[in-house]
Amino acid sequence: MPPKPTVILVAGVSGSGKTTIGTLLAERLGWEYAEADAFHSEANVAKMRAGHPLTDDDRVPWLRSIAAWIADRLATGRPGVVTCSALKRHYRDMLTGGHAGVRLVLLDGDRDTIAARMSSRKGHFFKPDLLDSQFADLEPPGPDENIVTAPITGTPEETVTHILKALALTPAPR
Repeated sequence: MPPKPTVILVAGVSGSGKTTIGTLLAERLGWEYAEADAFHSEANVAKMRAGHPLTDDDRVPWLRSIAAWIADRLATGRPGVVTCSALKRHYRDMLTGGHAGVRLVLLDGDRDTIAARMSSRKGHFFKPDLLDSQFADLEPPGPDENIVTAPITGTPEETVTHILKALALTPAPR
């Protein structure tokens, strides 16, 4: 089993619950949390708000910012949880930088479940009609990526418990 992580990257398509799971996971561990959306440029947010999917060129500066946040946590020994769609293998490679201290968790759900969740989500800039572009871009992880897959069929608490067990992590005392 790999060493216990210093940073957990919660990944998945938009609407899969990254923010909910990432926040709850960070709270349970007593770790710092960072929301991937906060790393987007105003131009990227405007593009998605207008209903246009991001290109790889749009995503690179965003991914570099998240990777810098991860590298800072690793360098300073401050554990953290960060969210990011991390849809493609080369995105995941850029984010983890090959560091054993970073573990990826992929939130796994089918399109209909996620679409239903997105339709009830209010105030988010990501348009539900962009969901198909997310699934089209999603590259399933290879066995060498050592990614924990977490089904999103249960409650957020059940999903977080699954992640903690899979990563052999103990929640912080409450």
